[in-house]
Amino acid sequence: MTTTTTLAQVYREHPIHLRDIIPLDFNSIRSVPDSHVWPISDDFSSDHQLMVPIIDLKDPNAVKLAGHACKTWGAFQVINHGIRLNLLEEVESEARRLFSLPTQTKMKALREPAGATGYGLARISPFFPKYMWHEGFTIMDSPTDHARALWPTDNARFCDVIERYQKQMKVLAEKLTDLILESLAIFREDLNWDVGSPSTALQLNSYPPCPNPNRAMGLAPHTDTSFLTILYQGSISGLQIFKQGAGWISMLPVNGALVVNVGDLLHILTNARFPSVLHRAVLNQEGSHRVSVAYFYGLPIECSVSPLLKLLDSGENPRYRPVTVKEYVDIKSKYFEEPLTSIRI
Repeated sequence: MTTTTTLAQVYREHPIHLRDIIPLDFNSIRSVPDSHVWPISDDFSSDHQLMVPIIDLKDPNAVKLAGHACKTWGAFQVINHGIRLNLLEEVESEARRLFSLPTQTKMKALREPAGATGYGLARISPFFPKYMWHEGFTIMDSPTDHARALWPTDNARFCDVIERYQKQMKVLAEKLTDLILESLAIFREDLNWDVGSPSTALQLNSYPPCPNPNRAMGLAPHTDTSFLTILYQGSISGLQIFKQGAGWISMLPVNGALVVNVGDLLHILTNARFPSVLHRAVLNQEGSHRVSVAYFYGLPIECSVSPLLKLLDSGENPRYRPVTVKEYVDIKSKYFEEPLTSIRI
């Protein structure tokens, strides 16, 4: 059994009601239904000097800069990352091609209630009182089966682009992981990660034009379960991260850059030294159709994660008990709002 299948099996143990999977038919909506109306947000940061760090991977100080960004922000943007701009543009184009399909066609690839892949609302939907102005498409391992449902005779291009993107994202994720670990004076040899392959997923996100973007939410505030997440957000802004003491700050797109953010597993490993950054997606005010592509890089599903003793300062106690990746995914599937509380010592 592959790691991908095992990760999918974890989600299979936490089925979601069909009403929390099926998106709106956005093409037929002329006003925001009450089911999707959120309170108007006024908690943006007014400090326009605050800017999430941009790190050049070719910078000799990249290790130190990445460590500082993880500690102070929980996120950064990365340039000179080795992913060609034309591949980023190709994956965005394929995502747009998918989400532009008629609703009845997209429904042929609908995620099953106990499934982990396919078309549908974000898995976090059941935890919020209102629905989000969002549709997604989740891929673990091969995209072929769902792509055939969408394009019975014309799926080769989509599959080729997605598979090339997944391979290059995995290489970059491993490079960034080593970079971040090096900033902590930690190396893979210090960790017991040889119990399988990384658990990964690719998430295509669509935020269709909204008749009243101030009253709807693209993606509600959440942290990622992953070790780290790499996001391509194209040229249309919408991503915001929460910084303590400042509020919500927009992560403005930088041409060709990728957003990297700390996930829950890295937060646990560092004994909360690196914050698992709270983030959300707000809707574009100009009525543009925004898409983004998130690559979630996790540890092997049977891997045990706990605060590294090597990182603990003199007299500092570990904040969290050891937990396997599978157990933590289970916990977050049940206790979405405070999953870390349940493993706190």
